[in-house]
Amino acid sequence: MNQTAVNQATSPARPAPHHPARRLCGPADQAALRRVLGAFPTGVTALAALVDGEPIGLAANSFTSVSLDPPLVSVCVATTSTTWPRLRRADRIGVSVLSHRQEAASRRLAARGIDRFAGLAWQPTEDGAVLLADASAWFDCSVEREIRAGDHDIVLLAVHGLGVAEPQAPPLVFHRSGYHRLAAA
Repeated sequence: MNQTAVNQATSPARPAPHHPARRLCGPADQAALRRVLGAFPTGVTALAALVDGEPIGLAANSFTSVSLDPPLVSVCVATTSTTWPRLRRADRIGVSVLSHRQEAASRRLAARGIDRFAGLAWQPTEDGAVLLADASAWFDCSVEREIRAGDHDIVLLAVHGLGVAEPQAPPLVFHRSGYHRLAAA
């Protein structure tokens, strides 16, 4: 063994130049929390249903799987949402995993004061869930339970049906406050 290898093997571990302890800040304020959470890429979904015969929907990037048995997924919705109180009344809610071609649809579904479905291709299920055309995947769900968590509600959704686009379209990704597309590593 050469001397450098001996020194490395016997010397105490030193933090790497980008060691996490050197970069931690104090208690999270909202801006810091938003910035750090932005380092975690997420997919983008559309939650939508027919309510009183009209499509109602919103965009959400906090969607995740919860359970295979029973099949459950979840999404977090801001308690300040004016759309969620109307949407939660639906018997079924469609969750469309937006594809990389649907950035405009995501922006439209996140906008306020407009017809969010103008110009969007969508289809209702027999039970009233609304699914967007050209999505990467779809879920037909019902609200299982809501849990208040700070300024959001965690919504558990029971999955009744699902599908994936063939050929499968790459998903839209939200990262560092902007939209992106996946690229091969």
